[in-house]
Amino acid sequence: MTFDVFDVVVTQFPFADRNAEKKRPALILSSRDFGAASGVALVAMITTGRASQWPLDAPVSDLDAAGLKHGCVVRMKLATVDVRRIDRTVGSLAESDRTTVSRSLSRLLPLPEAAP
Repeated sequence: MTFDVFDVVVTQFPFADRNAEKKRPALILSSRDFGAASGVALVAMITTGRASQWPLDAPVSDLDAAGLKHGCVVRMKLATVDVRRIDRTVGSLAESDRTTVSRSLSRLLPLPEAAP
């Protein structure tokens, strides 16, 4: 099973503070080639964000395109998951939401400019 960047999937997402997981939507951040070669995908958590806010939360404005039923944010809590543990793809982020997430990611992971 392979996935494209910005696909919204349902998977077991690990908790950072305890040895547990929760089935939830997540956003694919790694390339299709990386997933095919490694068998893992880099994902970001998708949550309603009702209980808390997190730095760089990126709201999802087009819920239909993303396949989400409730207002959500892409939370910059990242994990790698085995692609065999991804249940299904439910949608893909709309272009405007891709831009918002990309801005948050570039603030989270500022990359140095490549040498000429």
